[in-house]
Amino acid sequence: MRPVTFRSAHLAKIRAVSLAVATVLALPAVPGFLPPALARPAPDSFADLAARLLPAVVNISSSQTVTAQNGDRPGAGPEMPLFPPGSPFEQLFRDFMERNHRNRDNPQAPPRKMQSLGSGFIIDPKGIVVTNNHVIDGADEISVTLQDGTTLKATLIGRDTKTDLAVLKVVSEKPLPALNFGDSDASRVGDWVLAIGNPFGLGGTVTAGIVSARGRDIQQGPYDNFIQTDAPINRGNSGGPLFNMDGDVIGINTAIYSPSGGSIGIGFSIPSNLAKTVVEQLRDFGHPRRGWLGVKIQQVTPDIAESLGLKEPGGALVAGVDANGPAAKGNLHTGDIILKFADQDVKEMRNLPRIVAETEINKQVPVSVWRDGKQQSLEVTVGELPDDQQTQTASASADKPAPAKPLELSGLGLQLAPITQDQRDKYQIAQDQKGVLITDVGQGTPAADRGLKPGDVIVEVQQEEVATPAEVQDRIEKVRKSGRASVLLLVQSSDGLRWVPLSIKPDATRQPG
Repeated sequence: MRPVTFRSAHLAKIRAVSLAVATVLALPAVPGFLPPALARPAPDSFADLAARLLPAVVNISSSQTVTAQNGDRPGAGPEMPLFPPGSPFEQLFRDFMERNHRNRDNPQAPPRKMQSLGSGFIIDPKGIVVTNNHVIDGADEISVTLQDGTTLKATLIGRDTKTDLAVLKVVSEKPLPALNFGDSDASRVGDWVLAIGNPFGLGGTVTAGIVSARGRDIQQGPYDNFIQTDAPINRGNSGGPLFNMDGDVIGINTAIYSPSGGSIGIGFSIPSNLAKTVVEQLRDFGHPRRGWLGVKIQQVTPDIAESLGLKEPGGALVAGVDANGPAAKGNLHTGDIILKFADQDVKEMRNLPRIVAETEINKQVPVSVWRDGKQQSLEVTVGELPDDQQTQTASASADKPAPAKPLELSGLGLQLAPITQDQRDKYQIAQDQKGVLITDVGQGTPAADRGLKPGDVIVEVQQEEVATPAEVQDRIEKVRKSGRASVLLLVQSSDGLRWVPLSIKPDATRQPG
């Protein structure tokens, strides 16, 4: 059989006929099978788009003066470049690094300059530039190089460590080409994207790929919501823009996952809808202004959902309320599950900090919570996130319950007792801490499985405060008789407050071996 060849004109006709047939047939979806899908063709070229965007993307160079005293801090000094084993460059750089290390050990060594390279882009013809905070962090001098080779000194307007964003200002004799932020929420997995930046100091470099995933949490900050892309991103691309096919900035390239330091097709970009809000605040105030609710939250697990009568796990469980925060003034309670905030669904715990942070300060917003087995609506006025949220309270006086024999909770592996002054001293329990002390936890029991330990204090059982071991026992028995499989405890430990779902099913008890 001979291979069949087609001319390009014939191929175009075949594609057109195939598309028409698929459209006319419009076959109904078969239950259990995915409906047929058609993909858009790849662009013939990115050249026109790249030519239009390149002038507004800049190279950023920052320098920092390093002395012998601060040069010894962890992470100071240049990293050893990666070379193939046996490469002549490997020995060259190793000798350089050894000489550099000897200089750092010499207190009389003169100060030296360390250089850092990155990328950025212009968002205002008057010279406003956006980049990553880590590109300019600690810099004494910052320079911005345009596509035509012009180098301009830059001043720092503001920066935000939590989102890793910074805004710079340069002065130019003529208006500069500028870019627009697009709608990152409109980008879908599989959409084409273009990245432009300064990898390894090479200057304006264009790479293409697709949106690989959305909503990535890479544990870089409290507001992680990264776009993942396979457009090649390397060292030096940080702070550069990620474009959609309309030429709008939908992301700011920030991090890569790589075991070698080079691109393996897993890059992460800050979505534009998050970035543009922070950038506006940095321009206007020099620092970010974020919404604040004043709660400590934790994830709603299936066990917690079951114990509170919630059909499916979701939302954010309130584990603590700041006495002087907006949540307390809005009547939010410890034990509430926040399902919606400002008309946005809180699908899981990590969504809430970002939603609150992006909410306008002093705005009154609706909050939907799950409380007492039903959904309830509240109104909360959002405050401004303070610089220092760590508030400590102390009480000069403390309740001193009389010593009592520990009460054992059969089947749960717990022994409980009132809190005495001796136990406060032994377990370093705060003087104003109320609740019931756990004095012993049996091995291989449900309590041990949940990480409970002697010295922990049970503050609430099923969202009701407890003051004596008998109250804990009575509440647990009441839950057991209602037919629930687990009971929810609010526990104060050395790590802070947390909700602990504890199995009370008869078959959950395991005797220690």
